[in-house]
Amino acid sequence: MANPTPNTLDKIISLCRRRGFIFQSSEIYGGLNACYDYGPLGVELKRNVKDFWWNWMVRRRRDVVGLDASILMAPKVWEASGHVAGFTDPMVDCKVCKRRFRADMVPDPGKCPECGGQMTDIRQFNLMFKTFMGPVEDSASVVYLRPETAQGIYVNYQNVLDSSRLKVPFGIGQIGKAFRNEITTENFIFRTREFEQMEMQFFVKPGTDMEWFESWKEDRKSYYAALGVNPARTRFHQHGEDELAHYATAAFDIQYEFPFGWKELEGIHNRTDFDLKRHQEHSGVDLSYFDEVNRERYVPYIIETSAGVDRTMLCILCDAFEEQVLEKDTRTVLHFHPAIAPIKAGIFPLVKKEGMPEIAQKIEAMLQPYYAVFYDESGAVGRRYRRQDEVGTPFCITVDTETLENETVTVRDRDTMQQERMKIDGLIGFLHKKING
Repeated sequence: MANPTPNTLDKIISLCRRRGFIFQSSEIYGGLNACYDYGPLGVELKRNVKDFWWNWMVRRRRDVVGLDASILMAPKVWEASGHVAGFTDPMVDCKVCKRRFRADMVPDPGKCPECGGQMTDIRQFNLMFKTFMGPVEDSASVVYLRPETAQGIYVNYQNVLDSSRLKVPFGIGQIGKAFRNEITTENFIFRTREFEQMEMQFFVKPGTDMEWFESWKEDRKSYYAALGVNPARTRFHQHGEDELAHYATAAFDIQYEFPFGWKELEGIHNRTDFDLKRHQEHSGVDLSYFDEVNRERYVPYIIETSAGVDRTMLCILCDAFEEQVLEKDTRTVLHFHPAIAPIKAGIFPLVKKEGMPEIAQKIEAMLQPYYAVFYDESGAVGRRYRRQDEVGTPFCITVDTETLENETVTVRDRDTMQQERMKIDGLIGFLHKKING
């Protein structure tokens, strides 16, 4: 894809709605700000992205296991983590139009950027969604929708350690929903109030933490290249002293060049022993680790890798999107890596007669147990190719007159538009190699 321009995002948003990737939540009621629904193609792409991450981070490694912690947790978890007291943004309101803004997003502190009205004084606004558990809505029944998935890993650290017989160093990976009552949302699914995180917390011996930190930095860089993201549009950004979280001794963002600029895609942090010590202090439970080999006890340090599913989706959509101006029309293509493409192959009969639809439907039935495929017999073949290009389908399989003679089909590659003939019984092996190789 060429260098991104601001209107690229508008085109992607339009494509996502038109082809069933992403819709505005509650659209028939005017929509709910910064909340989105994933349509038939979007949910397939999203599932493939999560599977790719899970396979990379958990299944291919002996030293990482998985977890799925509850969204609702004991309120004391968030007191221990510092979220109740400190998870806030500075907020101002316009006295005239009643709009609310983050204070650092207002160029003139006393003037509303929308209507020019007078602004209120700055107040601190907690970003956690609050609700109540049980029949009585009082302070004793307050619970929160989790603003991050990491705390669920920390409070289960000892459970995982005891039940899995793992030894430090080891990691726990998790994919799950999180919620933040953001004052300012922007740029489609880049920053939303309900989102999914893909996080891994790696527990290490103090003194080995920076070695593991550098190792995970390189691993995450390799991950995005394997996902098909253009390396020229990713970079590391090191957090300066003014950016570092209070719990971190080192932090890097992997940034991606979105149409609206370089923005964080994933965070890699050395969280030291801050989290386990805080939960140990507040719960009264010993969370130290005894190293039987060296006969020593310590509270592990934690190396964290944290990526957003929705933000990764936007990165992939921006990176894959291309408009090609041809002689007679414009070809829109999503160059998804075959492993994450929502549809792996389009299957077409050249014409709706001579037994071609029946053969194409048999191919569809043969491939369906293994891959998401799409049967289409409507319109000219060239138009069918364009429809599949637009949703990122890497291969199109066409049944034609030669198929009737020798049981071969034409397989077209989305990116090169080159075609090759192959036997029908070789299609499963061909797709497996292309998708998983």
